[in-house]
Amino acid sequence: MRIRKRRCMLFVVAVVGCIFIFRTFFLVTEMDRSSTGVETNGHKDIHRQPLQKAGAAESKGAQGNIHYDNSMRTNSLKENVEDVYDNVPPPSVVEGAVLRKSLGNYEFRRQPVMRTGPGEYGSPVTFKKSEKAMVDLSMREYSFNQYNSDKISLDREIPDLREQECQYWHYPAELPKVSVILVFHNEGMSTLLRTIHSILNRTPSQLLQEVVLVDDDSDKVYLKEKLEDYISRPPLEGKVKLIRTGERVGLISARVIGAKEATGQILVWLDAHCEVGYNWMPPLITPIAQNRTTVVCPIVDVIDNMDFRVYPQGDGKLARGVFDWEFYYKRVPITHKEITRRSHHTEPYRSPVMAGGLFAMDKDYFFEMGGYDPGLQMWGGENYEISFKVWMCGGQLLWAPCSRVGHVYRIHGRPPYTFPNGTLGTYQQRNYMRVAEVWMDDYKENYYAKNPRLFNKLDYGDVSAQMHFKKDNKCKSFQWFLDNVAYDVVKWYPPPPVNTVWGEIRPFGTRHICLDTLGSRDDGSIMGLADCHGYGGNQMFRLTAVHDLRVNDFCVSGKTTKPLLYKCNGKNKAKITKDWHYNEVTKQLYIISTRQCLDYNERTVLMTKCDSSKNTQQWNFVEI
Repeated sequence: MRIRKRRCMLFVVAVVGCIFIFRTFFLVTEMDRSSTGVETNGHKDIHRQPLQKAGAAESKGAQGNIHYDNSMRTNSLKENVEDVYDNVPPPSVVEGAVLRKSLGNYEFRRQPVMRTGPGEYGSPVTFKKSEKAMVDLSMREYSFNQYNSDKISLDREIPDLREQECQYWHYPAELPKVSVILVFHNEGMSTLLRTIHSILNRTPSQLLQEVVLVDDDSDKVYLKEKLEDYISRPPLEGKVKLIRTGERVGLISARVIGAKEATGQILVWLDAHCEVGYNWMPPLITPIAQNRTTVVCPIVDVIDNMDFRVYPQGDGKLARGVFDWEFYYKRVPITHKEITRRSHHTEPYRSPVMAGGLFAMDKDYFFEMGGYDPGLQMWGGENYEISFKVWMCGGQLLWAPCSRVGHVYRIHGRPPYTFPNGTLGTYQQRNYMRVAEVWMDDYKENYYAKNPRLFNKLDYGDVSAQMHFKKDNKCKSFQWFLDNVAYDVVKWYPPPPVNTVWGEIRPFGTRHICLDTLGSRDDGSIMGLADCHGYGGNQMFRLTAVHDLRVNDFCVSGKTTKPLLYKCNGKNKAKITKDWHYNEVTKQLYIISTRQCLDYNERTVLMTKCDSSKNTQQWNFVEI
């Protein structure tokens, strides 16, 4: 009896032991699976299953006509999630990027370590009232809140703003080496170093040849020996090259200097106040590895210039880069045509122009295309020149949704430093004129219609070499560019009508008071009188052949007691008056249908019943 009891006890112990061993093995397996999740902002992302099976995705040249909206993608990607790496070899350069069910071959598992500190995970950085004087000083000096930037770790974590499908793209293992070029002039130390650290932290080491710093004659003390000492020590030692121009050459020429000194096969230009996103490099350079005449731009996110939050531009949706006829850069929604050219929402897509200085290009191709026009000086217009040249001379410009870079936009978009022998405005205008004269054919008249003061009055230099380049390379016309690439520009920004009279509008008999928009940027804003500054802009009015009165992108409505400004092509364009006339004899600016005239009282502008005897209804258009 005792023997049977002992045997029963041994059997029970053995069963319990087996159950315990099996349960332990099962829990370990589950823990291992869960450990492959990616931590962002302290929360685990839900990996999404790719939209298309690997077999379909790997079919060479497959082009679908399906547009997946967010709700469809969310529902379809929550099931059967696989977040493990597979053993399938990476795609070849010929294949390019391939979408699979497993995490991409360049993705890495970030450990769930919660970082703390100002600005971590792209959170806003605040300051106390006692710090306001220092904040204001830094904003005047750098055109963004450098004081807050100095509080943030150089290695901070930022939010992963990519769509989750981006994590499942596999890229060729053998991709060309890359040189990243950063040009700076009197840059803040922390923003410059954080740019470098983010590149080193988030770029696969096997792809990064070097970071090339080009100092355009900075005079800040900390950018001398202190910077040299910093980049000579780990973790930057041997990875960062510093070039000093020796004299002020400007952003455009400094970029070319950096390109000549770089040793990588692919060049990536960034501004010196950026933070690159996770796995940003492979999607940026793979299209170039496949086709060396391709130029690729990342999606540019916003690093707030006050609190250094990180967030997408606008509504966060994909957009294309275009321009108005005054060469103001614009973002417009991606077109249905570009959506249907792709099989997946996160594939690269075509854009007419780039925003500015954030792009990747094959080094040899850059110089075969003549680099930047050597006649472009300092700053402005180079993004249009390289975009037009690439498209019209046989290349293509793509935006890569899975490559994201955060960028600090300066307050009001203006650099805080001065320019030798001129102003930012004069350099921009001259550069824009060169671009228009070389690349826009007869469409250049639209630029001059928006800027009549420049026509035949500003010397844009010799463009014969650029015209020969166009002819020798059989580059296409600007009409071809509008028909095939920038087909949505005219929809969003119709060409301006011909001007009949233009200039500063001054009360008759005065020399120093001008009609002014008073810095208005919103529909329904009022105008007023202000001291004349002679630079055009918010004081440059144009009466056109269709009888509207324009200033920049605004048209004047005279339907109320005070004239109001509305966007000429905006949602309130029905409120615009298209019945303006100017009488050269009586000097009245009036509306025929209502018999109302532009009038003023001190510095307030009004609409009153026309009376030719009133001096306050007499105006002069003065060309400048």
